[in-house]
Amino acid sequence: MKLNISPGRKARIEMVPLIDTVFLILVFFIYSMLSMSVHRGLPVLLPASTAAGIEKDLMLSVTVKSDGTVYIDSEKVSSGDLTAALQLKAGKAKEPGVVLFADGSLSYQKLFNVLDQIKKAGISRISLQAEAGHRQ
Repeated sequence: MKLNISPGRKARIEMVPLIDTVFLILVFFIYSMLSMSVHRGLPVLLPASTAAGIEKDLMLSVTVKSDGTVYIDSEKVSSGDLTAALQLKAGKAKEPGVVLFADGSLSYQKLFNVLDQIKKAGISRISLQAEAGHRQ
């Protein structure tokens, strides 16, 4: 007895769902890398600003806590050595910049002392960070 079994359709891999999945994974990794690249500062209570933005192309992070302690990229530095430490860390960069995270309760004079030392180090690109929103 002879059976006539017709061959079915060939199995094939659908490319459109595969491409969609790859692009979703790519977007996820790009977004996660961009969101992690800026947060090098130590946790302080930042002042609020409605026009606050993040500059991603600056290279050094300076944090000033409410008691006046100064950190460069999570390394504690004495306030007198800040200029020399910034010059050392900036190296021979063409246009070094600083992202300044200063506690909201920091006195105005202490903030200007730190800004003066950053200027003495030869760094003119300074970004003051703030939280987006209103604080009363």
